[in-house]
Amino acid sequence: MIIAGMYEQDFIAYMIFGLILNFAFSIMFGIYLSNNIGMQEMITSKGEKDQSLLVKVSLFIPFAKMLITLYRVTILQLFFLNKGYSHKEFWIYMTHDKNSKDI
Repeated sequence: MIIAGMYEQDFIAYMIFGLILNFAFSIMFGIYLSNNIGMQEMITSKGEKDQSLLVKVSLFIPFAKMLITLYRVTILQLFFLNKGYSHKEFWIYMTHDKNSKDI
């Protein structure tokens, strides 16, 4: 069976490789944030924001989760650090709803 121009086993291999890369990038990004914010501070300031449906569905698209992680790194750099905001403000932005009262 051919999926997206590839045989099924090739497509599954790309999905698995993409997930492995996503875990590697996510772990490195998590370590980077915890080094700059502090693990205890991250735990106490974490909100209850749910991930969007697109992020949940991207698990089944090869390399999509990795690209979402790289997109978050780009948001951190361009829209937070380059404008003088802190890593903690980025963490709050990522984990709290926009209309949340607990910020």
